Amino acid sequence: MKTKRKSKIRKWMIYSLITLVVISVASAYLLRPKPFSYDSVTAQKGDITTNYTFSGNIETQNRQTVMSEKIMQVSKLNFQEGDTVKKGDILLKTTTGEAIKAKINGEITNLTAEEGSQVMAGTMLMDIVDYDNLQISIKVDEYDLPAIKTGNEANIEIAAIQKKLKGTICSISREGTVAGGVTYFTAAVDINKDPSLRIGMTAEVTIQNQKAVGVVTLPMSVIQFDANNTPFVFKEGERNAVVHTEITTGVNDGQTVEIKKGVAVGETIYYPKTTTANNLTFGGRMQGGQINDGNP
Repeated sequence: MKTKRKSKIRKWMIYSLITLVVISVASAYLLRPKPFSYDSVTAQKGDITTNYTFSGNIETQNRQTVMSEKIMQVSKLNFQEGDTVKKGDILLKTTTGEAIKAKINGEITNLTAEEGSQVMAGTMLMDIVDYDNLQISIKVDEYDLPAIKTGNEANIEIAAIQKKLKGTICSISREGTVAGGVTYFTAAVDINKDPSLRIGMTAEVTIQNQKAVGVVTLPMSVIQFDANNTPFVFKEGERNAVVHTEITTGVNDGQTVEIKKGVAVGETIYYPKTTTANNLTFGGRMQGGQINDGNP
C-alpha cells in the first residue's frame, strides 16, 4: 500500500512540475516585450534649397503728377489720355506762353486739364506713369533682413494672370516701420517688362535663402531625437542588430534634411512604423521585418 501511495505522490509531483514549466514558458512568451514594426529608407545624394516668400503689389518706379503752380489758363493741350510721352515733351501751353513739360517717359493718365479752362494753383492736371519700368514692393521682417540683399534674384508669380516672372532686388529701406510690435523694412524688386501687368496687382515673391548641392539627404520623418534633443537614426550594426547613431544635420526644407555626419549615401536607415524612438531598445535584433529587443 505504501509503495502505491508513494508512486501516486511521485506522479502528482511530476505532473505538477510539468504544469509549472508549461505555465512559466507560456508566461514568458506572453509577457515578453512585443516587437516593433519598422520601415526603411536609403540615404540619397541630392540638392536642398530653402526660400523666403513674400507678398507685395506691383508699382511703377517712375510717376509724375503734373500740377499747376499758379493760377493759369490752358491755351493748348498737346496730348490726350493714354498717349505716350517722352521726357522733355511739351504737355500743354498757357495763355501767357508758359510751356509745361514732361519730366519722365510714360503714359498720360488721370487727365483733367482741358483747353480753354482756367485752373487754380495746386490743381492736378494729369499723371504720367512709366509702365515699362515696374517693381514690386514687399515687407521684410527684421529677422529675415540679413538674408535679403540688393542684387538677389527673385521668382515672381502673379496669380491673377497666371504669370511667372524673374526679378531682382533693387533697394532695401534703411528705416523700418513698426506694426503690431514687429519691425518691417520695405524692399523693392525690379521686374521684367510685360504688357499684361497692371499696377496694383498682387504678387508672390520667392527669394532663395540657403542651398546645399550634392549632399547626403534623408526624409525629415526618419530623424529621431533623444532626451537632449540630439538627432540620431537607426542603422544596422553587427549581428543584424539595430544601432543608435548620432548625426549632424544641415539645411532642411521642411521635408528633406542634409546629413553632414553619421550617414553615407546608399546606407539603409530604419525607423519605427508606429512607435517612437524612445520606446525602442537599442542593440536589439532585426527579425522578419520587425525590431526585437534581444529576448528569446
